[in-house]
Order: sequence, then C-alpha cells, then structure tokens
Amino acid sequence: MISTLLLLAFSFLFLHSLITHIYMFIVNLTYKVSLDQVDQHLAAHVAYLEKQYAAGNFLASGRKNPRNGGIILVKNMNKEQLLKILAQDPFQQYDLVDYELLEFIPSKTCEEMAFLREV
Repeated sequence: MISTLLLLAFSFLFLHSLITHIYMFIVNLTYKVSLDQVDQHLAAHVAYLEKQYAAGNFLASGRKNPRNGGIILVKNMNKEQLLKILAQDPFQQYDLVDYELLEFIPSKTCEEMAFLREV
C-alpha cells in the first residue's frame, strides 16, 4: 500500500513538473542558398508564418542582419510538435535553410510577457 502511494506521489510530482514549466524555442534559420533562391519562396514562407501566428504558435520572427537567415520565437510546445510545424515551412520543403533549435525555460520577462514565465 505504501509503495503504491509513493508511486502515485512521484507520478504526480513528475506530471506536475511537466505542466508547470513552459518550454519555449528560439529557432535560428541560416540560409543554405543564395538570396535570389530564398526570395523566390519568400511569399510562401510569409504565408506559412502568418498561419503559425494565427494558430498561436509563434510570438515573433524576423530576418537577421546581415541577411543570412532569420529568427523565430516559438511559444510553449514540445520539440516533436515544433518539428512537425517546421516541416510545413516552404523554406524547409525546398531545402533552403538549416535550423538550430534552442530550447529554454523563461524565468524572467518584462511585464508584457509575464504569461511566458516559469510557474
């Protein structure tokens, strides 16, 4: 009986730790091809971004300076979900970019972004 209670308690603590942390990603895109090739697919990429904003997946995005890629700030989701979303990006479908995924837990933010903080 005690071992069952301990197992339940540890299970609860584990599940609680999963839902009380908000994991976010910074996606660092680096172009693998010329800007001419990127520009051919830019409108489709922007439409993809707009779809992800509407779905509530992305918080911010933009090109890097110098223009050798871009950054996407992704809101709380697991890595598998993010990879499925990135697979829909025309930049990935046409093999124009490499992605670097940086996962982090926001522990401090400005007041406007307080909803992102670790609970």
